[in-house]
Parts: sequence; structure tokens; C-alpha cells
Amino acid sequence: MTRRLIKIAVLLVALAFGGFLVAASGIIPIKASSGHWAITSWFLNFTKERSIATHSLGLEAPSLDEPSLVVKGAGHYETGCSPCHGSPKLRSPWVAQQMTPNPPYLPPEISEWEPEELFYIVKHGVKFTGMPAWPSQHRDDEVWAMVAFLRALPELDAEQYRRLVNDEAAATTAVGPIQGLQIPEKTQRAVIESCSRCHSTDGLGRSMGAFPRLAGQNQTYLHASLQAYARGERHSGIMELVAARLSPEEMSELARYYESLKSPSPSLREADSAVERGKEIALHGIPNQRVPACASCHGPGAIPRNPAYPLLAGQYADYLVLQLELFKNEHRGGTAYSHLMRPVAARLTAEQMRDVALYYASLDPASALPAR
Repeated sequence: MTRRLIKIAVLLVALAFGGFLVAASGIIPIKASSGHWAITSWFLNFTKERSIATHSLGLEAPSLDEPSLVVKGAGHYETGCSPCHGSPKLRSPWVAQQMTPNPPYLPPEISEWEPEELFYIVKHGVKFTGMPAWPSQHRDDEVWAMVAFLRALPELDAEQYRRLVNDEAAATTAVGPIQGLQIPEKTQRAVIESCSRCHSTDGLGRSMGAFPRLAGQNQTYLHASLQAYARGERHSGIMELVAARLSPEEMSELARYYESLKSPSPSLREADSAVERGKEIALHGIPNQRVPACASCHGPGAIPRNPAYPLLAGQYADYLVLQLELFKNEHRGGTAYSHLMRPVAARLTAEQMRDVALYYASLDPASALPAR
């Protein structure tokens, strides 16, 4: 028995050494133009499918039917995914078809995967295929938004895709100078090509809580946030890529532009008991939970405040709740003052987060501005 084991061990060592010699000889082609052997493609696909099925066990998908989730994923798909996987408006990008393996056109493929499996693929990428991991591993909410969009993708035609991906105001604006926009032309192109898809040229965030309203926001805060995204200190698989492409001058001009826009009306018009509870928290805090008054940093009130603190009045409630959750889970970086929010958010319950977010969404931004 022992001699037999020794023979097997020697054979395995010989095979391993032989494989090394073949690899060292350089005769194995690695050129993408040659494609894979059929057996190689089968083995890699089988391994991928089994790995995804195993590692996605235990994941639980949230509700993926929210329109805001679908829209949030759509914008990034056009920027980050369609150059390889195509879209209803361009099915087969030419350069991607020269890759080995070819990135698949996704609409016919989506039904083959469960939402949890799609989440695993999008978040972690796939080795040996060129499929990257999500740029920020801290933002599962963004990954689920992409999954929500992917599940909607098979039903979209080219026009529906265009409307979902682009803000309508931006979609009808030719790439070039915007009339009345007092910033350099290069920065105007950044507004149209990068910012407006999610935040709109008017800064109102496409009138849904998927994206924050930027109109009237503090220039200092916006500029510092773009810098934090570019450094990877504020986590977002979407915004980190956008900010990293901007020059310091473009960041400054974009921040100035969005601050200059007219502050929007409240994103929530109805007042109810939740808004009243939120008002109490915002103005007086929750002493027994060691939660300070939000208004001392974010308003409303006439006292001048640090311009590096964001204005919250009129902001979408869903967006504010998400930021509080990210702070609570320590997945939200940002400016030099972001650390102040982590212990505060950690002491709030989910209901209290929602209440205070609804209160700020009900405020008129113009009336909440401090004296200057």
C-alpha cells in the first residue's frame, strides 16, 4: 500500500513538473485572438457557475421593484457596463468582441441567474474574464441597484433604455455649451456627460430619491465631497469613478455651478406626525440617547454655519436615510468632518432616521438658509 502511494506521489510530482516545463517553454498561446478550446470554455463556465451558486448561498435580496433603484443602476450601466456588454441601443461593441471570452450581451442571459447570484457577480467580478469587481466594496446598496436594473433590462427597447439612462433635460441637450451657463466649456461638458445623467443640469436629481439634489448646496461641501470621492475616502462605486476623471479646476467649477442654481422647493409637501417627530429631533436632539440637535450644524436657523457642512433642507428623504445608514454602518466617508456623524447615526433607530429625514425633506431650502 505504501509503495503504491509513493508511486502516485511521484506521478503527481512528475505531472506538475511537466506542466511547469510546458508553461516555461512559452508554447502555450495567450493571445485573445485565438479564443478558447471548447473543453476550456466548458470547464471555465462550469467552474464559474458552481462557484457563484455556492458563494451566493445565504444572501437575501431586498425589494428590487423600486423605480428609483432601477434608475440608479441604469446610469452606471451605461457608463461602466455597456462598453463591454452592449445595450439595447448598441448590441455588440466592436472592441469588446475581440476579447476572450467575449463579454455576453446581457438581456438574454439575465433570466438564467437569481438576484442573489447577480449580486455576487456584480460585487465581486469574475476572474479570467476582464469583469471587474464593484469599485467600492462598502456599497452593497449600489450593487443591488445594479441588480434591479439588470432585471429590468431584458424588457427594454432602445428608446426605453435611453429614457431610463438619461435625464430627459440632459438627453435633449447637445453636448456643448449650455445657454446661460457661466462656467468654462470643458466643465460644461462634464455637467452634460457626467453629472446630468443622475443630478440633472438643474441640480434636482431627476425628481427622485435615487440621487441627491445639488442645487443651492454649499460650494465648499460639494468641492470637498468630490475630492473625497476622487481619493476613495467617500465610498461609491459610481461617484469615485466620475470624480477621479475630474481635474481640480473642474471640481471647483462644478461645485460653484451647482451652488449657483436656484434652491428647489421642498421634496416633501405633506406634514404629518412623522415630520413633527423629526422636527423635535432636528431642533432639540434626543438627550437620553446622546443625540445632539441636527440644526446646530445643518439648520434651519439664522446662525452662520460651517460651509463644509451640507444643507439638508429640501433634500430627498430616501437619500438622507441612506446616508444615515451608511454612517451607522461606518461605510460613509467624506469630508474632514464626516467622522462627527458616525456616533450620532449609530444612536438613532431606523424610525428616528426616517422621521428626521422626512422633516428636512419638508423644509423650503430658501427659508432654511443661515444669515450671510
